[in-house]
Amino acid sequence: MDTEAQPTTERDRSSRPSVPAAASLDEAPHTEGPEGRSRFALVAWITKWLPGGRTSLTLLICLLFLLVLNAFVVQPFQIPSGSMENGLRIGDRVLVNKLAYRFGAGPRRGDVVVFDGTGYFGNADYIKRVVGVGGDHVVCCDKEGRISVNGRSVDESTFLYPGDSPSSVDFDVVVPEDTLFVLGDHRSSSSDSRDHLGSPGGGMIPVGDVIGRADWIVWPFAHIGRQGRPSAYARVPGADGAHG
Repeated sequence: MDTEAQPTTERDRSSRPSVPAAASLDEAPHTEGPEGRSRFALVAWITKWLPGGRTSLTLLICLLFLLVLNAFVVQPFQIPSGSMENGLRIGDRVLVNKLAYRFGAGPRRGDVVVFDGTGYFGNADYIKRVVGVGGDHVVCCDKEGRISVNGRSVDESTFLYPGDSPSSVDFDVVVPEDTLFVLGDHRSSSSDSRDHLGSPGGGMIPVGDVIGRADWIVWPFAHIGRQGRPSAYARVPGADGAHG
């Protein structure tokens, strides 16, 4: 049977197009090109020169990746004070989304933002909640002791520190364009826009000084969660009368 099968096999082979010898696996032409070989040579040289070889190179690449991530995408921030309690407690670590306002979107009422307070609050980064954006008329307080924005009273009970009033200081301000009026959730323990109304900038934070939006609590484990925008501001009209 084997002898009879051989001619058939030979006929099948002869009917197929001949394959150039260069197409065989062993003789296939190299496709990397000079640039590809140069890259491999460079990696080999670096791993030979670098103490620790490939392991150190891998760690170095990871470190560079984290630095780029920290500079342009997300940045960890440790809560330094109790001004945002109970939502954010002293020692909590949050991730700041640095891309939140980089593609045309601006901070919105209710967002918790981290900003550079140099020249306005002090030479440090701060974390507060946005209460008013450019053009807003922010007043404290209405007949029920609540803050109002553009004539709409805001119920802050879902995030205000238990026992705190919306403000022990009366104010009536119009927020300039491209700035923010910010307050801490723990009003009795927060130095915020109210305390700097007479300072340079009138207590307002330039939007350009906002580092990003605090989106996630990542430590401690028991306190992990997302920082959402409270619905209390959903019905606040914009300065032009449109709902924000």
